[in-house]
Amino acid sequence: MQRRNQNIGNLHKIDIEDNAIRFEAENGVQIVSSPLEKVLRIQAKHNSDNLESLPSYAVVGEFENRELDIKEEESGVEVCFDGFMASFSAHGLLCTINDSNWNTIVEDNTHSISWLRGEVTCYKKIQEGERYIGLGEKTGPLDRRGQAFVHWNTDKFAYGIDDDPIYASIPFYIGTHRNGCYGIFLDNTSRSTFNFGASNNRFMYFSAENGDLDYYFIGGDTPREILNTYNQLTGTMQLPPVWSLGLQQCRYSYYPDSEVVNLAQNFRNRKIPADLIYLDIHYMDKYRVFTFDEDRFPDPKRLVDQLQGENFELAVIVDPGVKREKGYETYEDGKINDAFVRYPDRKRYTANVWPGESAFPDFTKPSAREWWGSKFNFYTEKGIKGYWNDMNEPASWGQHTPDLIDFNFEGHLTSHKDARNVYGMQMARATKEGVESHMGNERAFVLTRAAYSGIQRYAALWTGDNVANDDHMLLGVRLLNSISASGVPFCGYDVGGFAGESTPELFARWIALGAFSPMFRCHSMINTRDAEPWSFGEQVEIISRNYIELRYRLLPLIYSQFYQASINGNPIQNNLTLDYPTDPVLYEEEFQNQYMFCDRLLIVPTRSDEKIKKFYLPMDGWYHLFTDKKLNKGTHYMDTPIDKIPILVKEGSIIPIQSVTQSTKELPTDVLELHVYKGRKYQTLEYYEDDGTSNDYQNGKYYKRSITMNNKHLLFRKVEGEMNSKFTKVKIFFHGFERLKVIDSTEHYAFFDKMPAFDPFYKPEEPEEISNLQSLTLPFTKKEIKVNIG
Repeated sequence: MQRRNQNIGNLHKIDIEDNAIRFEAENGVQIVSSPLEKVLRIQAKHNSDNLESLPSYAVVGEFENRELDIKEEESGVEVCFDGFMASFSAHGLLCTINDSNWNTIVEDNTHSISWLRGEVTCYKKIQEGERYIGLGEKTGPLDRRGQAFVHWNTDKFAYGIDDDPIYASIPFYIGTHRNGCYGIFLDNTSRSTFNFGASNNRFMYFSAENGDLDYYFIGGDTPREILNTYNQLTGTMQLPPVWSLGLQQCRYSYYPDSEVVNLAQNFRNRKIPADLIYLDIHYMDKYRVFTFDEDRFPDPKRLVDQLQGENFELAVIVDPGVKREKGYETYEDGKINDAFVRYPDRKRYTANVWPGESAFPDFTKPSAREWWGSKFNFYTEKGIKGYWNDMNEPASWGQHTPDLIDFNFEGHLTSHKDARNVYGMQMARATKEGVESHMGNERAFVLTRAAYSGIQRYAALWTGDNVANDDHMLLGVRLLNSISASGVPFCGYDVGGFAGESTPELFARWIALGAFSPMFRCHSMINTRDAEPWSFGEQVEIISRNYIELRYRLLPLIYSQFYQASINGNPIQNNLTLDYPTDPVLYEEEFQNQYMFCDRLLIVPTRSDEKIKKFYLPMDGWYHLFTDKKLNKGTHYMDTPIDKIPILVKEGSIIPIQSVTQSTKELPTDVLELHVYKGRKYQTLEYYEDDGTSNDYQNGKYYKRSITMNNKHLLFRKVEGEMNSKFTKVKIFFHGFERLKVIDSTEHYAFFDKMPAFDPFYKPEEPEEISNLQSLTLPFTKKEIKVNIG
């Protein structure tokens, strides 16, 4: 038995075949190839005759190896690719990657690639001043330096702000230092560890408990470029239905059906916009999936029709545990189709979860995924369009699934050790593919708790069972920032906190943040106080309405950003280091929670007890959203009463806004507001519309146009696509401009309504507004439009 660490050893032989380099060393084999521009794939096996590698669930498609410029020398091998040079030393097969200026980007420590009792590890030197961001759903600070993390999907109810691991595994990080930046993606589904210098001052490393080392170096000039390349490897999200971008309301649990209808009517009567209501586990008959409790929900189709009549959609929770019960149709059918996980002796594996003793589908088996997907006709025939996959780590009572159970893994039989981290992802895949096979041309919404790299192709990801306190609210921001920097744009947290009870002040703060998150869902736990937007008193109800309405007004911007995310993986929400990676102030604890929303709005999360907020701007040229006050680089302070958090607009931004609607199905007025902000640098807005629900956009049924601005002109380029816009006019608001000749009016403008006086002895402050804001109204034609502003 190998008791001590053994590295790959010295180089013995080199072979080149199909543009891949095969290094044979003393203690292993290493294969180097380049599947994409600025990407180097490095695979290592402990010996040349070990088992065939498992297929990848993360990497999409088959990439042909690109031609490499290879130079062999006595000291080793040099490989040039796309402005980078990777050198592999003859002694120890150490890999060093430099840029075109010979700056070291990343390099192996002397232990290089090593094995220890089946665990494979790659050791890297920590560069001077190096910081690490991303790594998916990981708690802790923005900068991962000095910490270690484990990828092993875990059901962690009410997890602590430093607990690790939790629900999802995305083994991809971005390293930044003075010489540049890079990404590392470890494609191994077994339990893995990323140690960024914890408990040692010599190296960082990433390791996998078993299997091969298979990692990708991703080069780029910026973290955003690296993220886009990672999404080329692992795929991009599909456009979600637009109703999933509105407010989502959930509770564990809403029942019976009359309570659900009453909830929907409450939203409409109170004029609080919302689009989606969830049913948690109590809608089922004894927690059995693909059933409804006949007493609580005697006519689900009628309920869905009633909700859709109020412009709501319904989402249902669907867990993987299938009750082991004779005569229960889903269980009996699963046995016939050999869909369940088994022990090596072929007995079915069962464990206790909500329904009691339950079997678990093998979602790594294609026929089991197909079987699972076929069951969703039970829901789709009732008109249900939203699906929530929970408990899919997989979770069970005892929280210790035996490692010996078998999984198909696309015909490569393996154990729970390799399958656990992809189980939830493949459940989401089976759900999405199954639901959409029944829904025809209509888009479905799938939400998952457990995940692996590539989950963005199948589902949105939420951060599980958080806690109702300020620390968790701010942790949620960092979790979304990290998830977004790891290739998953559609993500969210439970606004207000799931476990425990929120205070009015906390809920007011949290819903303000939720309005500026990719997925906007309120959720609370059984046996706690109500946690709807009106549950915390009139003041918080009005604050909630203000921020929810602003969310709905911003939907033209948000939907356009989701379209971009579906093309290149750009995040909806991201920490500022994605664009300013070398600014050390952004990593400081008091500023690490700040983030950009839709690349234009800087959001400053604020604790519920903070009356004045200190924040930091990494560059000159910001506008306070509510007043147009100009702010430049540096630290600033802002009053933060219960109804306000600091929101800044980046100079040069173009922001489309519509009128308030009560749901995404309700048409706004025919005037699109376009808010343009003067600056030294200008952004381009790729404005996008489609019908929001079907897949017709894939066949040209969309409306897209590029809107650009410089110091002289605002230019609306000619429309692409076969659709007409829902807007017939565009009203342009000019922020920060001197008096323009083209304007046709000026007005006072406020994003929020005035807060009423709840206390006769308290006079509320006047709403913050922008005085004498210049505007110009034009027909929103398909032809090119040029507005002179110079």
